Amino acid sequence: MYDDILILLGGPQGSGLESSAQILSKAFARLGYGLFADREYFSNIKGRHSYIHMKVSSKGLPLSLSYPVQILCAMDAETVFTHFQDVEDRGVIVYDLSTLSTKYSAIPSIEPRLRERLRTSFSEFGLDGSISSLIRYLRAVRKTRFIGLDYQKILSEVSQKFSLSPGQASRYLSSIIVGSIVGLTGLSLDAVGYALASRFTGREQLIEHNMFIIESVSKAVREGFGTPYELEPSATGLEKMLVASGNDVVAMAKIVGGLRFQSYYPITPAADESFTLETFERLEVDGESLGSLIVTQTEDEIAAIASAIGASLSGVRSATSTSGPGFSLMVEALGYAGQIEAPVVITYYQRGAPSTGQPTRGGQSDLLFTLYASHGEFPRIVLSSGDHVEAFYDTILALNLAERYNVPVIHLLDKFLANTIATIPLPEMSKVKIDRGKTVFEKPDFKRFDLARPVSTRTFLGSNIIQWAAGDEHDEYGHIDEDPLNRREMYEKRMKKLENMDSEIPLEDRAVFYGKEDARLVMIGWGSVKGAALDAVKEMEASGIKCGYLHLKMFSPFPSEYVKGILSKFKPESLVAVEHNYLAQASKLVRQQTGVSVENSIVKYTGRPIYSSELVKALNKILEGGGRVVLDYGA
Repeated sequence: MYDDILILLGGPQGSGLESSAQILSKAFARLGYGLFADREYFSNIKGRHSYIHMKVSSKGLPLSLSYPVQILCAMDAETVFTHFQDVEDRGVIVYDLSTLSTKYSAIPSIEPRLRERLRTSFSEFGLDGSISSLIRYLRAVRKTRFIGLDYQKILSEVSQKFSLSPGQASRYLSSIIVGSIVGLTGLSLDAVGYALASRFTGREQLIEHNMFIIESVSKAVREGFGTPYELEPSATGLEKMLVASGNDVVAMAKIVGGLRFQSYYPITPAADESFTLETFERLEVDGESLGSLIVTQTEDEIAAIASAIGASLSGVRSATSTSGPGFSLMVEALGYAGQIEAPVVITYYQRGAPSTGQPTRGGQSDLLFTLYASHGEFPRIVLSSGDHVEAFYDTILALNLAERYNVPVIHLLDKFLANTIATIPLPEMSKVKIDRGKTVFEKPDFKRFDLARPVSTRTFLGSNIIQWAAGDEHDEYGHIDEDPLNRREMYEKRMKKLENMDSEIPLEDRAVFYGKEDARLVMIGWGSVKGAALDAVKEMEASGIKCGYLHLKMFSPFPSEYVKGILSKFKPESLVAVEHNYLAQASKLVRQQTGVSVENSIVKYTGRPIYSSELVKALNKILEGGGRVVLDYGA
C-alpha cells in the first residue's frame, strides 16, 4: 500500500478532463486524503492537448507536485506520446486499444518541437513511431505495465443500456479515466458516488450513466490487473476539508471579507474567480438576506477599474480581477486611485508574458511592473500569496489594508495557484477581522485630505458631506490647487503612509522564514514557489543537507530590516533565489531594499510549475558550484 501516489490524466481540451479531476478530488477528499492537482491546457476552446497532474496523499495535505508519476491515464494517443517519459519504471499507462496503430507523425496537433523530440527518441529506440511499437519498447526496457481498454466498446455499452445516441455516449469518455483510477487505487465507489452527486446535483440520469461506466471499468481493471496502487487509510487527522481551486478560494474570501462590488473583463486565468462570485450575487444565511453582491462584466479593463474606484467612493468594498494585459490597461486609473486616496483591490493573476504571451500558462514576471505601474509616485500595497490558505486570508487582509490606509492594494497571484485544486483545512472564522478604517457621515467643514494625518478620514458619496475627487493636485478639501507649498505638503502626506504601513503591518503578513539558522542553503522566493520550496527543504534534509526558505509576501512596503536580519545570518554563497521569471526579480528587490546580493538563482519561465523533484536536483547543482540553474521540465 502507498502513502501517496502521483497521477497524470491527459486528453483533448473539452473532453471532460476537468470534470474527471473534480470528481476524483472530491472522492479522495471524502475519504480524508490530501490532494493537490494542477490543470495545464492550451489557449484553445477544444481539441488541443490538456492534462491534470495530481498528487494524492494519506499522510497530509500535499504542497507541490513532482515527477515521475506512477499512473498515466490517456484519453488519446497524443497523451501517450507526450507523457510516456513522465512515468516511472514499472509504472502503469492506461490507453485506448483503438490507438495501437496510431503514429505520432499522424497527429496534427502535436507541436513541431515535440514532434522533433519524438522523431529523435523513436529513431534512437528503433521504433516505427506507433503506439504499439512504443508499448513493446517500454515493456521490455522500463517494465512499464499497460492497461488497454476498448473505449468505443465501453461507450457502446452505455449507449445500448440507456438508449443514448453515439454522440451522447461520447460525453462519458472521462468516466473511463475515473473508473481506471478507481480500479488502480481501490478508491471507494461510495466516495465516487458522493462526488458525482455533488458535481451533478439534481441530474440523476447523468449520475447513473457515469456510475455505470466507472463501476464496469474499475471492475475490469481490478480483475485484470489487481489494485497495484492501493492507498493507506487516511491519516491527515482532518474531519472536514475544503476542496477548491485558487480562483474559488479567493472568491469565497472576498465574500467573507465583505466585498460588495466586483468588476471584471474576462481574461485567463482571472475570469473564473468572477464567475464563482456571480453565483453568489444574492447573499443569504439560513434564509436571512445579507444584501447583494454586484458582479459586473465591463466593456474593458479600463472600465473595470474605474467602476471599482467609483464603487469604493460610494462606500462599498470593491475590487477588480485581471491578468497582465488587463492590468496594463488599468495603470492610468491606478494612478487616479493613488491621487484621490481611494481604497480599491486589484486581484492580479500573473500568466506567461509579455503581450498575449501564454494565456493559459503561469509565470511570475510581473512583480517589478506592479511596484512601479502608473506614472508618478504614490503609496500602494503589493501583497503576494503562496498557497490556497494564504490566498484566503490575504484576500481579506487586502480589503482591510486598502480601507485602513486609503490606498490601492495589488494582490499578486498566478496561474499555478488559480488553476490548482487543493484540499485545505476549513478557514478559521475567528481569524477573520474586518477593518474599514476611519469614516464619518456628518461633519461640518470636512477636509477629505486633511494634512493633520497621513491617513485621512473617509466619507461616502451620498452621505451628508460634500467631497471632491479631482485627479489633479488638490488642497485639503479636494479643490484643484497647484501652489508649490500645497504640492509639497500633499505629496509628502501621501508618501508618509508608506512609513505608517511599514511600522504597523505585522511582520508575519509580510515575510516568513522556514528552516533552521544553521541551514547550508537558503532559498528566497515568493508566490507559488512556496510549496515546491518547502517540499524540497524536507527532501534535502532527509538526505542530510539542511535548507531553509525565506517566503516573501509583501513587496510594498518591503520588510527591509526583517529580511536583512534573516539573510545576514547566512553566508552569501548559501543564498539562492527561486523564481518563475528570467531576472529573479524578487532578488533584485531584495538587493535594492537591503543591500544583500543574491548571486545564486534557480529560475523557470516555461509556463509550467516548479516541481519539487527538479528543484531538489537544482539545489544539488548549486551545492556543487553555485551560479544559475534554468529549469525546463514539464510537457
